[in-house]
Amino acid sequence: MSDPSPRHSGPALTLCDQSLSGIADLVDTPHYDRAQLTPGVLHVGVGNFHRAHQATYFHRLFEMGLDHDWAIIGAGIMPFDRAMRQKLSTQDWLTTVVELDPEGFKAGVIGSMIGFSAVNPAALIAAMLDPRIRIVSLTVTEGGYFLNSRTGGFDPSHPAIIADATAPQQPDTVFGAILAALRARRAGGVAPFTVMSCDNLPENGHVARATILGLAKLSDPEFAKWVAANVAFPNSMVDCITPGTGLRELDLVRNSFGIEDAAPVVCEPFRQWVMEDDFTNGRPALEKVGVEFVKDVAPYELMKLRILNGGHAAIAYASALIGHHFVHDAMADPLIAGFLRKLTMEEIVPTVPAIPGVDLEAYVELVAGRFSNAALGDTIPRLCLDGSNRQPKFILPTITARLEAGQPVDGLALEVALWCHYCAGEREDGGAIDIDDPNADRLRSHALAARDTPLAFLQMADVFGPLADSPLFRKQFEQALRQLQDQGASAVLHAYVAA
Repeated sequence: MSDPSPRHSGPALTLCDQSLSGIADLVDTPHYDRAQLTPGVLHVGVGNFHRAHQATYFHRLFEMGLDHDWAIIGAGIMPFDRAMRQKLSTQDWLTTVVELDPEGFKAGVIGSMIGFSAVNPAALIAAMLDPRIRIVSLTVTEGGYFLNSRTGGFDPSHPAIIADATAPQQPDTVFGAILAALRARRAGGVAPFTVMSCDNLPENGHVARATILGLAKLSDPEFAKWVAANVAFPNSMVDCITPGTGLRELDLVRNSFGIEDAAPVVCEPFRQWVMEDDFTNGRPALEKVGVEFVKDVAPYELMKLRILNGGHAAIAYASALIGHHFVHDAMADPLIAGFLRKLTMEEIVPTVPAIPGVDLEAYVELVAGRFSNAALGDTIPRLCLDGSNRQPKFILPTITARLEAGQPVDGLALEVALWCHYCAGEREDGGAIDIDDPNADRLRSHALAARDTPLAFLQMADVFGPLADSPLFRKQFEQALRQLQDQGASAVLHAYVAA
């Protein structure tokens, strides 16, 4: 990470309400009175992206003196949530957000979160019963919605779903907790809240709705009908590249800005949030701070998921095989940049519908520039993780769309072959690859089997679904994988880019 930021001299100040007056001499701090904020949103899954994106938009709204009754309460039920709660509790729920602009880093402390419920299902339900909570928002990852890969819809056979359906008053999942809270609010005469997904999923609101209604139908079909009629699930598209926080980021905030923050966030200076204006019980005036409210989010979602998220997936495994660690270094490699541009323009962009006022080619260039931001220090290992969840969301639907249109998938089949070759666990230089994926052992087993029988990798039905039965995809995948095994990633990429 390059560091075009000021250097702080002197001892760092520990972030908390009491130290804000001293920190105000170092970075921007809240100008609103946090003691006067009241909750309006409960957010499940307080990670870096939420704080860089949604919480920052709310902070900017509060800075305008608007909607101080829409502050955020954090929540969750996972071990990660417990660790985050512990870190943020020591600093009064404040977060330092550093925008990594290559022209000069900019840091600010945001104060839009004013609490964090205890991390267990009962506490989560209790927090959602507060009548002041009018939106429950989610960042529970792309893989957290209990979807069936073959059908793309809700999976009622998942053990966690079966458990919640059997004991709906004692749920263990976020969705079971939402239903328990909605049921209790209805019984108490309290208006329901909006459920607002902020995860990177096509039609994320529809997906959240399908999961919640699917779970409700298993135990109480009549209540499911009430939820369908009374709860809004707006679709949204969210975007801001946000690397993980490690020692380097902690040191940056301490040494450059003089703040001791247990959980700072670094991110790019670009943000986008496009959302349907569909809310059950009111909403804050987020349009005042740049949120775009539109009638149909789907084209924006598709543009971002296929071009940006698909672009990240496209460069991830090729870059790892060649030996790149940082994303900006990969983008400086003509092989990687050329592969990304050709694949995107020839096979991905044609699957994205036209959006009035949006130049898709300019958007492709914008995305490539964002990937090339050396200040982010974003890493190839981060892009490679959780491929068994990300490939089915960001790459495989594009392949399906092209096949249904009778179009070739040479480049996309190569991308999947690169993923398979990566999962075999060895870089071009012979170095070992550590596969960071919940299904790592199975991926590696199938990838190794594919050395003799390439189509063995496609036998993971929960990943590939019906796509594995496509004769054209099977043929092009097998050809690409054979070439990678015989010639190596660099040679195959060079031939693809030059063709």
